[in-house]
Amino acid sequence: MKKTTAIDETEVKAAEVAAEAESKKASDKKAAAKKTTAKKTTAKKTTAKKTTTKAAKKTTDVKVYFEAFGKQVAQDDILVRVEADAKENHNVDKIKSVRLYVKPEENTVYYVVNDKVMGDVYLF
Repeated sequence: MKKTTAIDETEVKAAEVAAEAESKKASDKKAAAKKTTAKKTTAKKTTAKKTTTKAAKKTTDVKVYFEAFGKQVAQDDILVRVEADAKENHNVDKIKSVRLYVKPEENTVYYVVNDKVMGDVYLF
């Protein structure tokens, strides 16, 4: 009877070692799967960043100047005056859109802010 007990104990230990080895393999596979998923996610994020960078490069710096009667004024200067006038005289808090209509013969810039508020400022 002692011989069968020794064999049974050896078989039990072998089974335990095999079970531990299988659980390690399973956990290693799960860890490898997690790493692969993480790598795929990282690859997708870098692709999105490249697309954003390309879109940013397409913008062009444009400066517009109006000249009439020997005088010159930049569009940016007119826009500053229009924004100040709209906020001061028409109580506009946030400006979403601005349309400018330049009439140099009248020395006037007419404007429409946010498709609602109309006004005018001097051109020069």
